[in-house]
Amino acid sequence: MACKRGALIVLEGVDKAGKTTQCKKLVQLLQQSGRPAEMMRFPERTTTIGQLVGAYLENKSDLEDHTVHLLFSANRWELVPLMKKKLEQGTTLVVDRYAFSGVAFTSAKPGFSLDWCMKPDVGLPKPDLVIFLKLSPAEAALRGQFGEERYETSVFQQAVQQKFEELFKDPSVNWQVIDASQSVQAVHENITILSQKIINTAQDLPLGELWK
Repeated sequence: MACKRGALIVLEGVDKAGKTTQCKKLVQLLQQSGRPAEMMRFPERTTTIGQLVGAYLENKSDLEDHTVHLLFSANRWELVPLMKKKLEQGTTLVVDRYAFSGVAFTSAKPGFSLDWCMKPDVGLPKPDLVIFLKLSPAEAALRGQFGEERYETSVFQQAVQQKFEELFKDPSVNWQVIDASQSVQAVHENITILSQKIINTAQDLPLGELWK
């Protein structure tokens, strides 16, 4: 009997919306309930490409904007073989940021279209579920350590949020929006309900390709 595949679940949102906390809580819950689950996050800063991206985000280096966008995309692509292998083995992947962040952040800069920004990520494994943790940039700025990295300014985060809202209109992606200003536990419960439903559905479906 063929192994039922794991689901690909992505959490997106502006900086400080609580994505990392919620990814960890979901993985822990799934593992405790006996489902194989692992967390991934992008950018994955441990790879060669990821180290370049990390230095840029931490303001330790400057890179041209097109170059940065393509490096972020390359960082996702270099992990695709591992992602596919895990999913095929039945492991559900809970991913902290994915191609949608890449597109929203770059297209929020002057001179970049959504279309150009999406092209390098066409064909990536398509998430079964994308949960957007919605938090106003004003609220995000009040949360701990905001402003430490390059993109953490309220004006830029507002522009990023608008780009995400444009991406929501794409019917080919299963977007679900959750109010991230609720308590950590309330957000976790909402995510759990959506995730358990999609894990059961995804196991019998082939993995799709993003934006194809």
